[in-house]
Amino acid sequence: MITEADDYFAQGCGRCGRFGTADCATQRWAEGLAALRRLCLAAGLEEAVRWGHPCYRHAGRNVALIGALRSDFRLSLFEAGLLADPEGLLEPSGPNAQQADLIRFRSAAEVEARAGAIRALLQQGMRHAEEGRRAPRNREVPDLPEELVAALDADPEMAEAFARLTPGRQRSYVIALSDAKTAATRAARIARWRGRILAGKGALER
Repeated sequence: MITEADDYFAQGCGRCGRFGTADCATQRWAEGLAALRRLCLAAGLEEAVRWGHPCYRHAGRNVALIGALRSDFRLSLFEAGLLADPEGLLEPSGPNAQQADLIRFRSAAEVEARAGAIRALLQQGMRHAEEGRRAPRNREVPDLPEELVAALDADPEMAEAFARLTPGRQRSYVIALSDAKTAATRAARIARWRGRILAGKGALER
């Protein structure tokens, strides 16, 4: 992966075979990514690289991250739960996201049209960073699928271990069951996960 922000804008993140080629998403959206970069730097944010992407920091905290996919490019905001978003720019990154924390773009013109609202969001993020505030975390666990409830009811040891899991780990099992098309498939997955639950791990942990 890259270690310098300039390399991201010139060649990409370095995490796939399209790095340094015209097929890289960063080249498709080069004009828009440059516009986002200018906004972040003009706001007074410090540019760094995190996870192979340009990250913009203030007061020792991450405030924003620039990224690009083939379908769009985006600006992700850290601690987005603290941000007032009167323009409604923020949206969830996916169906299982806990909060709306990114803005998607498909042209440099969209960046320019939203520049004032983006600046306001960045300034809010900088103030929260200076004051050390963190967004409240969602501790709620979604409703458990019937098969998981039945398995826990029938296995007190597993039920006790599941109750000790963090909300995020509990949620990971619900999400991992969500794409199973039949009750039999869900039951089989739960049986495979028993040892992982007893070990205090989430669905994707090894």
